[in-house]
Amino acid sequence: MDDVRHVLVLPDREAAEEVAETVGDRFGVVGEPQLVRDALAGEDDAEDAQWLVVLEDPESRLDAAELDEFVADWDGWREKP
Repeated sequence: MDDVRHVLVLPDREAAEEVAETVGDRFGVVGEPQLVRDALAGEDDAEDAQWLVVLEDPESRLDAAELDEFVADWDGWREKP
């Protein structure tokens, strides 16, 4: 089975940290979510960065629609594969 990875895009670090702390309890995520700063092309200013929360889902247990609804509470979205 192929590994599945979900990438949640958040507008700022605070939102990303909250999502990372909450997603495990909400969805039973086993592994530690990875936080990644995603600077926009050509921008060095931290305010011009989005933050990513990367979730590994090797057993494909997470429902994409539920993740979409969940991350929308923080003005974020799930990156479509």
